[in-house]
Amino acid sequence: MFLTVNGHRLYYELHGEESAPTVVLLHHGLGSSKAWRRQVPVLTEAGFRVLAYDRWGYGASDADRPRLHIPWFEPDVADLAALLDVLGMERPLLVGHSDGGNIALYFAAQYPERARAVVAVSAHMAVEPAMQPGMEALRQVYETSPAFRRALERTHPGHSEQVFFDLWYHGWHRPGVVGWNALPLLQKVRVPVLVVQGTADEYASPQHAEDIAAALPNATLHLIPDAPHMVPQEAAEAFNAVLVPFLVTQRAQRGDAKSAKR
Repeated sequence: MFLTVNGHRLYYELHGEESAPTVVLLHHGLGSSKAWRRQVPVLTEAGFRVLAYDRWGYGASDADRPRLHIPWFEPDVADLAALLDVLGMERPLLVGHSDGGNIALYFAAQYPERARAVVAVSAHMAVEPAMQPGMEALRQVYETSPAFRRALERTHPGHSEQVFFDLWYHGWHRPGVVGWNALPLLQKVRVPVLVVQGTADEYASPQHAEDIAAALPNATLHLIPDAPHMVPQEAAEAFNAVLVPFLVTQRAQRGDAKSAKR
């Protein structure tokens, strides 16, 4: 399904019962709504309604995005707000991976009454020394692996090279990214947050996740041993085992789940 918000068309999917509490899934910097295929059935089975969508420039959404607005993702935060407005969803649970984790946190900081809770997976608050070697290693994979390029093309038909270079790679090399620090904004997030990261993340150290959790007023930290950056995909079983109980707890603690308009 498609909706036009803020001048561009976004592809989205809805799963689960319409009356169930809503979970919104925000994909990573090279991903799309397809990245959540190992979470969607688990979440609907647990009694949630799931909204997954391709952000502007990704997947089946409009591809006419000239750049990714790193590090603050202003258009993505605005798109999330507009999409929730059009779909009539109030106070959903937000689950974001990598860039999507930042968008979820920024949204909760800017719209404190509009999110029920946040799960931030492999999110960023600053550029760590580990990030640059990790990005260069993935660039080398892109340039040498036809299988990787084919997989990326399946995710972003007709514009996978644009996604990789114009949005992701060059986005993280923009002036102003080095020296950026999101901690002051994260301190404005008042809703419960589950911070998840793998201890073998290629782009950030476990200390990075610890610092994010410490900056948030109401956070729980969960480090998954030996898991890489792509936690929802490559450590799905361990991730789902902590994701679902957290969301169920938040649903139980916020007793307006049945009465809220979604």
